[in-house]
Amino acid sequence: MLVFWKERLILLAVPKTGTTALEGALAPRAQFVLRDPPQIKHAPLYRARRFVVPLIEAAGGSGFETVAAVREPVDWLGSWWRYRQRDDLAGQVNSTRGVGFDDFVDQFARGKPAPYAAVGSQARFVGDGEGNVAVDHLFRYESMELLVGFLEERLATRIDLPRVNVSPEHPMDLPEHVASKLRRKRAAEFSVWEQARA
Repeated sequence: MLVFWKERLILLAVPKTGTTALEGALAPRAQFVLRDPPQIKHAPLYRARRFVVPLIEAAGGSGFETVAAVREPVDWLGSWWRYRQRDDLAGQVNSTRGVGFDDFVDQFARGKPAPYAAVGSQARFVGDGEGNVAVDHLFRYESMELLVGFLEERLATRIDLPRVNVSPEHPMDLPEHVASKLRRKRAAEFSVWEQARA
């Protein structure tokens, strides 16, 4: 999470949406940089409102807007699935080694997924707790150039985004019955992505 004081802007770090690259490019320009541990870096909107905004207001700040990116849900899950196949997770409950992508998605679509598929919710991350998008400026990861353009204009700076923290490529075949279940059980994930600027 990055806070830009003069511009009254908070950049939320939705996991697996290019936020590490944005942080690398913009951290020197931000007044607050919340990068570790991951629970702080990736604090969702409701947590930012509960802890960060009161801190800002106590220091005399007001009128801050939020900006974030969300990723197409199947692609987002694919990034998580690939990321959790890395060597340092081998043998741990959140490792996806030996787990097919279809099984990973099927687990994610359940009410209580297995630990390896418990990756949170983009909809909850950017929502108000009642099913509505509450981030002021929401962009699609797939249209990163729009987000970069918005930030360049708002922050009056040039942004050069390197590719960092990229998960290795693996085939991601998803049978229709699993894709349908995901859309049915996790409709909010698709709704949020469809509402984002593209």
